[in-house]
Amino acid sequence: MIVCLRRVLYLTADELREKYIKFFILKDHVQIQGKSLVPDNDPTVLFTTAGMHPLVPFLLGEKHPSGKRLVDFQKCIRTGDIDSVGDASHLTFFEMLGNWSLGDYFKDEAIKMSYEFLTSPQWLNIPAEKLGVTVFEGENDIPRDDESADVWKSLGITRISYLPREDNWWGPAGTTGPCGPDSEMFYYMGDAPCSHDCKPGCSCGKWLEIWNDVFMQYNKNAAGNYVPLERKCVDTGMGIERTVTVLTGKASVYDTEIFTPIIRAIEAACGCKYGEQEDIDRSIRILADHIRSSVFILGDPKAVTPSNVGAGYVLRRLIRRSVRHGRKLTNEGLKLSQIAQVVIDRFRGPYPELEENRSVIVNELDKEQAKFMETIQKGEHEFEKLLPNLLKDPRRIMSGRLAFKLYDTYGFPIELTEELAAEQGMKVNREEFDEAFRKHQELSRSQTGSFKGGLEDQGEMAVKYHTATHLLHQALKIVLGEHIAQKGSNITAERLRFDFSHDSPMTGEQIKKVEGIVNEKIRKNYPVHTETMSIEEAKSSGAIALFGEKYESQVKVYTIGASASDFFSKEVCGGPHVEKTGCLGVFTIQKEQSSSAGVRRIRAVLGV
Repeated sequence: MIVCLRRVLYLTADELREKYIKFFILKDHVQIQGKSLVPDNDPTVLFTTAGMHPLVPFLLGEKHPSGKRLVDFQKCIRTGDIDSVGDASHLTFFEMLGNWSLGDYFKDEAIKMSYEFLTSPQWLNIPAEKLGVTVFEGENDIPRDDESADVWKSLGITRISYLPREDNWWGPAGTTGPCGPDSEMFYYMGDAPCSHDCKPGCSCGKWLEIWNDVFMQYNKNAAGNYVPLERKCVDTGMGIERTVTVLTGKASVYDTEIFTPIIRAIEAACGCKYGEQEDIDRSIRILADHIRSSVFILGDPKAVTPSNVGAGYVLRRLIRRSVRHGRKLTNEGLKLSQIAQVVIDRFRGPYPELEENRSVIVNELDKEQAKFMETIQKGEHEFEKLLPNLLKDPRRIMSGRLAFKLYDTYGFPIELTEELAAEQGMKVNREEFDEAFRKHQELSRSQTGSFKGGLEDQGEMAVKYHTATHLLHQALKIVLGEHIAQKGSNITAERLRFDFSHDSPMTGEQIKKVEGIVNEKIRKNYPVHTETMSIEEAKSSGAIALFGEKYESQVKVYTIGASASDFFSKEVCGGPHVEKTGCLGVFTIQKEQSSSAGVRRIRAVLGV
């Protein structure tokens, strides 16, 4: 049994966020701004999935304008386990605290800072006897991470687990590149171990991971060898929701003050009570998570709206799942935008973009909820048309393929099909439906390349396409007007996709003009200059900065033109870029189409 000798420091999410930033500023870190939920120029993921995601270029060698020691808080979305949301711990949206060393301090200082913040009475005051850690156990020619273990031992931590690659290793982002071991910190939630083998990293639920220090110390080369890096980096992440759960002594993230006002609003709207009946509790937790996630996606500067593809599809699924669970709690259903107002009020302090986009959030939720109610009515009508033939089957079993057709054609949820079937004394062949759905998902993934893990493509062609978006952006402003603003981009090694604000389709003549301008600047072989300056200096010098985006005090500005003062394009950007435009090749627009209301999308390629 682990005995607690003192109480942890009770903190709210806002207080934890503030303390974390303050601690690392005192340790000579510079606070940087968290970035959008929609990552720039990364085709491998739909959303920012971790605190380190926006910093990948700098962890891979780019120089950060704010220096080598950084600290931030970052909003994140993970979609891989949406169906698990509803239990006591899974979340779709979460916040990550992070501190970073870009070639500065390494294991010894990183671990000691982590330990100090966790255990010092001035900070979190967590008893050391409640903590355990994991380190990398070693593999083939990579030695066990005794270096990290020895630091932990010197601090008095004795519960140390040595775990394999799948538990304590990060990277590389692709097949080659920087990577290394990590050390995870766990808080002991139980009173007695599950067995004599219970230790940090055990899946019994008694050990809750709250922090992770990643040590990028190797480079995996093309031969598959791990070569020690000269420039070693540290990347850390602490989940706010999980840590607040520990600090407040709650059994679930949904019991913390983060979710309390949201759950109270749901209770009031549906006339039910949380904590008395598990099926009701599950629906309330799903609503609380999904509406919070939807609010942050809709309130993001990148302007994601519900659609049938990509990030928009995830948003649509979150909203429609919320509608369905609202109908489970009350026949009339909940008005999602009413709960969204509570979410905005709860989080507008650290995330002012939610208040700025309040009307957009409310309007989009209302529109999507109304659209889904129409879908439900159509689906019920189609089911009624099928009913006479279904009732002829003496087995009273509805084909799973037929149920999938209702889902695929009309967007009618399988759960509603099952409810309607049950009212007629029938069952749905769920195994057959699940198999059809699985094949549908595999096809979607192969066609879009989405829904897989990964990080930014730093390859030669991706860098060329990234540079080409700067030329395209400025050419669009020249041809269509100064109102043009980037609303997102997606880059692979084969093409670029660029979203921009414009309320009507481009004409054939306009497309040719844009192509001509871009190719002219490529033929001139303009150099690409880079400078570091304040965001105020950048804007006053004529640099384009994304509307609504948060920037650090110091930013990188990339200029494309004859000189830094005689330029065609000038943008605030993180990079990377080519040195001269002449290497880009011939720019061709393949398609121009609508992306969402007031937003157009261009797909273009570079050829020889």
